[in-house]
Amino acid sequence: MPSNETCFCVVDRIEGRTAVLLLDTGEEHGVSLRKLPVGTREGTVLRVDNDDVALDWSTARIDEAESALRQREAAHILNRLRRRDPGGDITL
Repeated sequence: MPSNETCFCVVDRIEGRTAVLLLDTGEEHGVSLRKLPVGTREGTVLRVDNDDVALDWSTARIDEAESALRQREAAHILNRLRRRDPGGDITL
């Protein structure tokens, strides 16, 4: 990634004291919960700064606006899929 860029990641799951984060690029990172903002939980969207070498987890902050946007987009997709579903049992 280029230097001085901001990226988003989502907390996919928490395993013990480690948050497993998924970046928009598809990369997965395990990060200690102690390095992340208070209130971080599964589904939290984080905005993180990076430099030429690595993501700077000390800059991670919860992005409520991006989280709300992604939840609306997911709800829209789910509603569209539900309208296409004829319902009932599948016959093979």
